[in-house]
Amino acid sequence: MKESPSAYYIHCFAHQLQLVLVAVAKGNDECVWFFDRVSLLLNIIGVSCKRHDMLRDARLHNIMKLLECGELQTGSGLNQEMGLPRPGDTRWGSHYKTVLNIVAMYPTIRDVIITLGQDASQRSDWPKIDTIVGVFESFDFIFNAHLMLVILGYTSDLSDCLQRRDQDILSAMAMVRLAKDRIQEPRSNGWDAFLQRVTLFCNKHSIQVPTMEDNYVPYGRSTRFVRPQTNDDHFRREVFLGVIDQISQELENRFDEINMELLSCMSALNPANSFAAFDAHKVCKLAEFYPEDFSSADLIHLELQLGNYIGDMRKDENFQGL
Repeated sequence: MKESPSAYYIHCFAHQLQLVLVAVAKGNDECVWFFDRVSLLLNIIGVSCKRHDMLRDARLHNIMKLLECGELQTGSGLNQEMGLPRPGDTRWGSHYKTVLNIVAMYPTIRDVIITLGQDASQRSDWPKIDTIVGVFESFDFIFNAHLMLVILGYTSDLSDCLQRRDQDILSAMAMVRLAKDRIQEPRSNGWDAFLQRVTLFCNKHSIQVPTMEDNYVPYGRSTRFVRPQTNDDHFRREVFLGVIDQISQELENRFDEINMELLSCMSALNPANSFAAFDAHKVCKLAEFYPEDFSSADLIHLELQLGNYIGDMRKDENFQGL
């Protein structure tokens, strides 16, 4: 970039998306608290093969009970074995899978950690187990788990698509724009539906739901470091809207309009399908991004040259069938 001041640096799209998620997770206190507790949970459950087997057996037992009650259906691909994979810091898709499995296996995980807390042979881990049982049954943890499920769920499909080898530039940019729009949807009119979903989950698993008009009391943390506010202020404005606004801002910063337009113009030179994407206007716009290489006279001349260029390329047998 020192040698060529007009150069533009563009990260891999999938890596940029990961940086968005990392920035949000590290920049929001509730996200930091949640993933720290998830890490503690995984340390307790995943410390030995024996505890992995306990989780698997407990899940199998719960599935059999639900099948007997008719609450689950059988069939190919249904009721697959699930576990708690440890998320990797460089693979944020793995965080989504971990949070998804925590929500899906909630009663099973709770049964296992309670069983461990009642086992005298696990006495050395009782302080950790006692802590995580309380956290696991708190509204704060459930709320954050569902919020991360929504946020990571919106971006998971995008991440998978951006990593496909056959993905073209225009499709990738269209998906990024779609992700930006979808992240804004819950902000506009998604709070009531989201809170209802969290409340139903809490009621199903006997977890106390705080009254939104009451004062917020953080679970397991001193009120000294939390400003006085209602539950509605904290959960809706500070956490729900705060995380959505933060991730929207990071998406705008990482996928800025200049880079998007640059790539859009560059896609006009794609030789696939006999240069079907060729657009002389876009190529001229692309040239305007490099004022040190194209003078105003060059730009006028370029527009005249492009007709000859595309005619030549479409007749060249070397570019056929791409």
